[in-house]
Amino acid sequence: MADKTSTEERAKSREIGALKALWPFLARYRGMLFASLAALVLTAAVSLVLPLAVRRVVDGFETSAEALLDSYFLAALGIASLMALGTGLRYYLVTRLGERVVADIRIAVFDRVIGLSPAFYEKVMTGEVLSRITTDTTLILSVIGSSVSIALRNALILVGGLALLFVTSVKLALLVLLLVPMVIVPIVVLGRRLRVLGRQNQDWIAASSGNASEALSAVQTVQAFTHEGASRRTFADVTESAFASARTRIAVRAVMTVLVILLVFAGIVGVLWVGARDVRADAMTVGELVQFVIYAVMVAGAVGALSEIWGELQRAAGATERLVELLTASDAVSDPETPVTLDAPEGRIEFEDVTFSYPARPGIAALDGVSLSVAPGETVALVGPSGAGKTTVIQLLLRFYDPSGGAIRLDGVDLRDMPRSDFRRHIALVSQDPVIFGASARENIRFGRPDASDAEIEEAARAAAAHEFIEALPDGYDSYLGERGVMLSGGQKQRIAIARAILRDAPVLLLDEATSALDAESEHLVQRAVERLAHGRTTLVVAHRLATVKQADRILVFDGGRIVASGTHDALVAQGGLYARLARLQFTAGLAAE
Repeated sequence: MADKTSTEERAKSREIGALKALWPFLARYRGMLFASLAALVLTAAVSLVLPLAVRRVVDGFETSAEALLDSYFLAALGIASLMALGTGLRYYLVTRLGERVVADIRIAVFDRVIGLSPAFYEKVMTGEVLSRITTDTTLILSVIGSSVSIALRNALILVGGLALLFVTSVKLALLVLLLVPMVIVPIVVLGRRLRVLGRQNQDWIAASSGNASEALSAVQTVQAFTHEGASRRTFADVTESAFASARTRIAVRAVMTVLVILLVFAGIVGVLWVGARDVRADAMTVGELVQFVIYAVMVAGAVGALSEIWGELQRAAGATERLVELLTASDAVSDPETPVTLDAPEGRIEFEDVTFSYPARPGIAALDGVSLSVAPGETVALVGPSGAGKTTVIQLLLRFYDPSGGAIRLDGVDLRDMPRSDFRRHIALVSQDPVIFGASARENIRFGRPDASDAEIEEAARAAAAHEFIEALPDGYDSYLGERGVMLSGGQKQRIAIARAILRDAPVLLLDEATSALDAESEHLVQRAVERLAHGRTTLVVAHRLATVKQADRILVFDGGRIVASGTHDALVAQGGLYARLARLQFTAGLAAE
């Protein structure tokens, strides 16, 4: 996955300027931000005053006024106390601000990606999205909650310290300034390299997370096919690549740190040598030299800290870019600017000459000029071989994708003219692979209608023939079903999903192989529940089972993305052709087996 993130894509980094994208999140908390800056300026100013107090104390040893010497010590103690309090306040405000902003970013990113159409996830792995929400936001937290604060404080100390160096000794200060270009050059040159390496490292980490997420989400399949060894090797290879990328980044940063510290302190030693000779020549006092030394150390420390933080800022800039990519990701499906509302739909469905190809397979038509009309309250079954386009009809009706040609209407209104959430709340779906969340049975059913009462949930479960097995669970309706419903059988998961659809009480019902995972007895129970559920509702059924198909008002036969036949079960069998062949293979064989 990281290989797919091309060098060209990494080159889009705008260096530290990318961090400007964080401002909208910071601007919400201007009060806390300004308070943090005030505390930061206070601590920086107090830090710069402290060497002056130390100079007074050192030179005070030469005075005979004991009271004056005591006052110097008390002043130094007071300044140190003020610096300690200011530092604590700065830490609290900045860290709290960082946590708050990162929480907002995570919420904003999740709000965005949860609404992106499935076309987006054909190109981006879910694990990579999760990596951006977790790993990348953690990097930003370290920057907002620490690095930026430390960088600003050290920048103030650097500027103030240089000014006070001149106040203390112009001659020595000019010597210090000669060191600045030697220090800045490696920071700038190696900093650019760090930015690229930081982005590359995050891409590899995301690839590692994506690979692990994919394998763990299908752990039973991995184990069933004894694929553990290959999965371990694949994950290890990607993770080792991430480590190799991190190792290169760390080495470059270490080299930069060594160069900066070596140059800074070598220069300071030289400056001190000159200063010591000035003291011996009575050109300056011992206190002034001590003051200069402290300021020089503070300036050197500030430069060193800034070089360290520069690498962090580069990594955070890359992380910010990756998050901004999600926040600004273009979606093939979007809501209209001037939407049409649909308050109480009857459930009339119309497909008018619909043509569609999946984004991942642009040259293959999933639907090719399909036209159909379903009257309110009518039950229509969609049958045909795999890949014929049956499930595509369901996905287009839910507007997971938009057709490339033609129109899809609900009660005469084009789906593209309505907000997706507006018409989807009038649709209930039971898919072939039911989704069970890591929550209780009660909450899984309530997912269909969050405001439903416990009594309504139990009524829906009874209608879906799920009440008995739920009651038999250790904690009944409050039993935790495990991630993806690992505690349930396939049939039990399907009945939970049907109960969810029953509770939704929507005028349009979509059943995509809703009974395929059930045994004969459960299918009979659920079929009766589905019949009750479908009564008075517009129902589209994707199915192969004879019982479901025979109950439909009309059957549409799909082949190669087109409707090739239409009619009742008996009429289609009498006509011969594809449906009659499917009936012999699937339905008659099924009856013989029974």
